[in-house]
Amino acid sequence: MSQHPKQLSVSVGQASSAGVKPENEDFLGYYAPSEETADAVQLDSKGITLAIADGMSGSDGGKEASQVSVRQFIDDYYGTPESWTVKQAATKILTALNTWLYSQGQEKYGSAKGMVTTFSAMVLKSQTAHLFHVGDSRIYRLRDNKLVQLTRDHRVWISHDRDYLSRAIGIDMHLEIDYRATTIQEDDIYLLTTDGVHDFLHIKAIEEILKAQKNPQKAAEEIVKAAKKNKSDDNITAQVVRIESIPEPDKTEFYEKLTQLPFPPDLNAGNILDGYKILRELNASSRSQVYLAEDTLSEKIKGQHRKVVLKTPSVNFEDDPSYIDLFLHEEWVAKRLSSPHLIKVCGMDRKRSFLYTVVEYVQGQSLKQWMQDNPKPTLTQVRGTINQIARGLRSMHRMEMIHQDLKPDNILLDENNTLKIIDFGSTKIAGLAEIKSVIEHNQIVGTANYSAPEYFKGQSGTNRSDIYSLGVIAYEMLTGKLPYGEVSPERASKKKFRYTSARQYNPLVPEWMDACLQKAVHPNPEKRYALLSEFVTDFSKPNQSLLDRNASQPLMERNPLAFWRGLALLQFILIIALLIYFNR
Repeated sequence: MSQHPKQLSVSVGQASSAGVKPENEDFLGYYAPSEETADAVQLDSKGITLAIADGMSGSDGGKEASQVSVRQFIDDYYGTPESWTVKQAATKILTALNTWLYSQGQEKYGSAKGMVTTFSAMVLKSQTAHLFHVGDSRIYRLRDNKLVQLTRDHRVWISHDRDYLSRAIGIDMHLEIDYRATTIQEDDIYLLTTDGVHDFLHIKAIEEILKAQKNPQKAAEEIVKAAKKNKSDDNITAQVVRIESIPEPDKTEFYEKLTQLPFPPDLNAGNILDGYKILRELNASSRSQVYLAEDTLSEKIKGQHRKVVLKTPSVNFEDDPSYIDLFLHEEWVAKRLSSPHLIKVCGMDRKRSFLYTVVEYVQGQSLKQWMQDNPKPTLTQVRGTINQIARGLRSMHRMEMIHQDLKPDNILLDENNTLKIIDFGSTKIAGLAEIKSVIEHNQIVGTANYSAPEYFKGQSGTNRSDIYSLGVIAYEMLTGKLPYGEVSPERASKKKFRYTSARQYNPLVPEWMDACLQKAVHPNPEKRYALLSEFVTDFSKPNQSLLDRNASQPLMERNPLAFWRGLALLQFILIIALLIYFNR
């Protein structure tokens, strides 16, 4: 297929035969979004998929299992969120497929072997091949004229001529999937086969065919023909994929896409921009301006048009691709999220003349302001607040998005006491991170006091980083202080993060809650909560195992400040005792 040289492009050949068997229980398929169609965006965001399956011999519904697996995998993959990584999307689909095939096998055939198949798939995205494999079908790669097997057969040999599949889709409720990611190169050739091919053709014979035959379709046909000639007694299937070109983003082209819309002019009260009437400026910084506006094109409710918040980029960054990319990125995130605890994006109902974003107007105050007005909230109020923030964060984490700049200023409280997280400009999106880009953003670090220590060491953020930020907010609400004091961005990488017990500032904080906070804001991400649900549960009720673990720690680790104060007091008493002794 002919595509733009800067796009991912492949040529594919497929051949399958029943061989000596009465019917063909192998199945294969692929899908490559076309640059010329409405699916073009999927070529970048999701990539190209290929899959091959072999219904297990002795399985009553092997043929149906192989067909369903390939078709559903390819169809469902393109229905998963763009924010998901390839691994997350494929694993979710294959796990669901396995559950369905297993239950159908039990229901239709009353056997665990009712609907069972091997499965191998490859997703080509940007400059990477993502491989997924269960069973004894195979994936090979020919590079520099050398053929290498990239998958491992899940086959157990009982004797030299007897074996069985140790893993397959549909054979058990639990599915273990082999995953591998490898960088692709132009002119790489990938080959997917079922055992009717590789059990009867030596790897050197397959290699010679691929080296001699440059046309993928003819190569696939010749491999099937050669397996038949070698007296293959099984179904025979081969899929050959040649990498014609890989995406190499062009800086000029990328910048032109970013700057299709001009920056808006300076706005004042009364100005109208694409139907949005500016009422007043809410906030202004060196990076952006935020306005309260009236959507004059919206339907009037109680005699008034709806109010929205309009954010415009600063002209200081008009020629900065990295800044513009992040500005657009914020709206991209908001469009893909849905939660009562996340700010909603507006303004998708009209063509824009300028670059700006529009979100819902939340009438209320920031959590920061609320905390200043309520310096001593009850434990119930704090728990309720943290629960709401966690619900919003959980919606992001399910989409494989990390907020990365969670702080009281970025949380709004409306007149119904509903909390909403705002500002997605620093959000990390796992799915987009897999796509090669000409824009290399510097490590994004939010406000230092709320940012996890790993950011200052140049490490990538994870959901544990957001949990750290949430833990700091909970600590601050309970104590009016920060668990590690003020954090300077310049010195954060060398700072000794020693936890100060929340009970030192607020004796009303239960010991079990303090232990929960200490774990949530641990400097080492591996020692923090792995999931938001775990943190929220421990923050709501005592976790005795956590208390026992804390109690078993030396005082120096459990409460360094108390340790040093106790040591200083002991030294003071000793000095006084010595003075009294020598002055007698």
